[in-house]
Amino acid sequence: MNVPHANVCYGLLGEFDSPKDLMAAARKVREAGYRHIDAYAPFPVEGLSQALGIGRKHDMVPLVTLVGGLGGGLGGFFFQLWVNASSYPMNIGGRPLNSWPAFIPVTFELTVLGASLFAVFGMLAMNKLPQPHHPLFNVARFKRASDDKFFLCIEAHDPKFHLAETARFLQSIHAQHVTEVRDED
Repeated sequence: MNVPHANVCYGLLGEFDSPKDLMAAARKVREAGYRHIDAYAPFPVEGLSQALGIGRKHDMVPLVTLVGGLGGGLGGFFFQLWVNASSYPMNIGGRPLNSWPAFIPVTFELTVLGASLFAVFGMLAMNKLPQPHHPLFNVARFKRASDDKFFLCIEAHDPKFHLAETARFLQSIHAQHVTEVRDED
């Protein structure tokens, strides 16, 4: 059974001319109670993440990196211990089967490998990347986000979002163009 694709509203996109206007708009949007918002600029804007209410308090990449490092290091150490003491024990030159100083180089390398792999893939997963399609790509004016325009998007799944009221609100904070973003895939 084929289900027709629903052309759903993703949100509203407001366009601004300068980073100063974008910052002011982001603050007003947060003060108005919207929480599912994002901003797009052609270059980094100092303080924009704070104005959007995006902080580092929920940043999980360091924890994921720690877990990967511990997993790699412990996995490498105990694998060597198992191989040397249990699976293939060989007493060479009178050394003990658990000769842990010999295990340190491999343990270190696997700690670094595990931490780096978990950091990269954890960051990609938490940022929902790769994302070859995004509903904002359907908006023709959004192409200027990498040139000279600044955009603020209020997403439709925000509890306070109402299409007409949110559009009026964006216009009241001096958005030059307010565009409805549709997810058309």
